[in-house]
Amino acid sequence: MTERRAILSGSTFEEQIGYARAVVLGDWVHVSGTTGFDYRTMTISDDVVEQAEQCLRNIGAALAEAGCTFADVVRVRYLLPERADFEPCWPVLRRYFGEVRPAATMMVCGLADPRMRIEIEVDARSGKSEGPTSCAG
Repeated sequence: MTERRAILSGSTFEEQIGYARAVVLGDWVHVSGTTGFDYRTMTISDDVVEQAEQCLRNIGAALAEAGCTFADVVRVRYLLPERADFEPCWPVLRRYFGEVRPAATMMVCGLADPRMRIEIEVDARSGKSEGPTSCAG
């Protein structure tokens, strides 16, 4: 039987709603939709590019706790309430994913809080990258 492990970030949303920032299941790491909140202070910038950067810092922390890096990401989903907010984020997204080239989807949809301007979700798999950057299986 494959062991399942939940990774919590300390976000109050995880407790209030009942979910984990990420779930490790065998070789897979599934990171929940992650917004631009700084979970230490539970604050969020008004700027979509700053939110994207914080989303990726939050995701990076979850991946690291799972024993992964962005090099292990195989799928990314971007969710934004405003289509026009996506292109300004491209340089940030390219910095994290430009060499990795995961499968990607962008969707325009409402988010849980009107302050949220972008949400990012990723799936990663161990053994996809070489050396010490792979997930711990």
